[in-house]
Amino acid sequence: MSGTGTAAAFEVPERYRRAVVPHIMVDDAVAAIEFYRHAFGAREDVRIDAPGGGVLHAEISIGGSVLMLGDAGAAEAGSGSFAPPPVLGGGTSVMLHVFVPDVDALAERAAAAGAEVLQPPTDMFHGDRTVILKDPSGHLWVFLTHLEDLSAQELARRSATAATANGQRPTEG
Repeated sequence: MSGTGTAAAFEVPERYRRAVVPHIMVDDAVAAIEFYRHAFGAREDVRIDAPGGGVLHAEISIGGSVLMLGDAGAAEAGSGSFAPPPVLGGGTSVMLHVFVPDVDALAERAAAAGAEVLQPPTDMFHGDRTVILKDPSGHLWVFLTHLEDLSAQELARRSATAATANGQRPTEG
């Protein structure tokens, strides 16, 4: 892993230890759980099978974070019971952020399992090493390894520097 952090020193920043638990809908929850297991090292914690087949509700753990998911096939999406998953024509404005000890290893494993790498592992101005992935269900994932804590002033300085480097005008703060 590049950057200044090490897997041994991994710790989720305090502000992100208690988070809203996302619940995503997928077209094939069994396949999604298997993909998350291989790509992201997920552990299946709960599964409630639907009476007519499929998964009514499941919970998995990734890097100490919980994700809820369930099937929302074409019939359910068409009925308006659930928002359709991206692969069934639904859009998403959500990115799922998960802190992990080694973002580089996760990115390599996820790409080998079929995730699309939208941004390779990169040391970011905010003090985290970050990869952005799209899973086969169309959901967007941001995995991060925390490298360093920053003061508000240092974060603002680095943000302005990054904006300027990207040809953007920094915001006044």
